[in-house]
Amino acid sequence: MSRQKQIRRRDLLAAAVAVTGFPAIVPGRAFGANGRVTMASIGVGGQGGGHLRALTQMPEVRVVAACDVRQDRRDSAKQVVDSAYGDTACKTYNDFREVLARPDIDAILLAVPDHWHALIGLEAARRGKHMYYEKPMGISVAEAQAMRAAVGKYGVVFQFGTQQRSSFYYRQACELVRNGRIGELHTIMIGSAGGRGTRITYKPASVPEGFDYDFWLGPAPWTPYAPERCTRDFTLIYDYSLGCLSGAWGIHDIDIAQWVNDSDETAPIEVEGRGRYMPDSIYDTAYSFEVEHRYANGVKLVHMDIVTAKSRAEQFQFGNMASVFFGTEGWIWVSREGIRTQPESLARSIVGPNEKKVIFSNDHRRNFLDAVRFGGPTISPIAAAAQAEIVAQQADIAMRQKRRLRWDPAKEVFPGDPAANRMLRRPMRSPWRLEEA
Repeated sequence: MSRQKQIRRRDLLAAAVAVTGFPAIVPGRAFGANGRVTMASIGVGGQGGGHLRALTQMPEVRVVAACDVRQDRRDSAKQVVDSAYGDTACKTYNDFREVLARPDIDAILLAVPDHWHALIGLEAARRGKHMYYEKPMGISVAEAQAMRAAVGKYGVVFQFGTQQRSSFYYRQACELVRNGRIGELHTIMIGSAGGRGTRITYKPASVPEGFDYDFWLGPAPWTPYAPERCTRDFTLIYDYSLGCLSGAWGIHDIDIAQWVNDSDETAPIEVEGRGRYMPDSIYDTAYSFEVEHRYANGVKLVHMDIVTAKSRAEQFQFGNMASVFFGTEGWIWVSREGIRTQPESLARSIVGPNEKKVIFSNDHRRNFLDAVRFGGPTISPIAAAAQAEIVAQQADIAMRQKRRLRWDPAKEVFPGDPAANRMLRRPMRSPWRLEEA
């Protein structure tokens, strides 16, 4: 290689570090058969099942394993994979550790209950597996921090499942705001799904055949099985999730707020909020909430459930998963369905090649695979994922403490506040524990 080419490569790698905060990941070995990325899906239920079906249709991927604590889901996943490839090579597993021990697997698709995310992700990083990691990061600040450290230490490719970054509408909104089209940004309002505002009780029941319930609980407190615990609404149970603040929808719009505000590597410095909880219900996360964060640059972020959002901003016709960005010279409303602006002409504004741009991606899974195969950053990197999780955790802690909290973005603690800081980490049921990278 000529000296000129060596210098050019070094400059490109340095630029990637400057943009992402981590070294560019350059694949260190050839991939599996026909150069395809060999993947395993861990968690093949609703969200994971959808990813699995999509992956089998991507020519750059070969899915070789499906892992789930439910036998029926494992069997169904194997049928999908084998049917797609015309063979019976897909292996099934109950225990994710057996999957991650396979040296032939390059990457994983992780889509399990929220309280399992970090433990599986940490083991995947230690094993050198690249990962498409469904949101949220976990159920505590400590879990997000541990994952960030592990991804950095082991140099694996990480894509957070906040796929709105791969949407044209959200990319357009981000670039318009960052280039001053609405003047100076001062307020962000996001409206997310709400929880169950009715009391839901349950009775212990027999564990269904083929369901490893004890493993499903994993690090969460032991409690008798009840069907209501293990549906998609597990996200509304505090032992397993933060509810609609994060796991059930909210992290998507928190992530977009962070992105548009160019705050991927920091978090707000103050937070205050109130939430409504249903007493004596199995679903014990906030079903209604309104939280206000303030960033060091003065921008205010207001996060509300959809019902509260509609009452606060009827003129913007909030939809589920919607965000509004207010500036000194206009506003932008954006959702998965479209974008509206004031002035109206703003929606037709073109961001030029010499203006501020974000990474282009119109396919979140393919963006991940390209990073695995060819190197370069992902559009939803680990630094952004960790900070978005911190914002969600700030909100939950402030609501439960019922007071305004200050945050130190450098030390990532609530300064001089031991009561709030105790909530930055969750205990785990033995033998599971959160180990350092």
